[in-house]
Amino acid sequence: MFILGELFQALALLVNGICQILYWLLFARIIISWFPVDPYHGVVQFLHQVTDPILAPFRRLPLQIGMLDLSPLVAFIALFFIRNVLVGILLSLAHKVGVSPY
Repeated sequence: MFILGELFQALALLVNGICQILYWLLFARIIISWFPVDPYHGVVQFLHQVTDPILAPFRRLPLQIGMLDLSPLVAFIALFFIRNVLVGILLSLAHKVGVSPY
């Protein structure tokens, strides 16, 4: 049971780390959208490829106020809730099988 608890704890840390990376990539995409950048630059294309799947569902919603697009803000909130729920569940499972959280 100890190994299973360690596995759940490791998965919780992995999910937390992936969400943190996605936060920063989404933040970088927002920041570069404020400046005139080359859309064919490798970094810009990488940011778009990674963050487009996150933003696509929210772009379908009417989240624009004039020229202001609120879909990245809603994506941040969704990532926050997904991270908290998944990490909480995994740490709870780890605790139930005998591993203390973090």
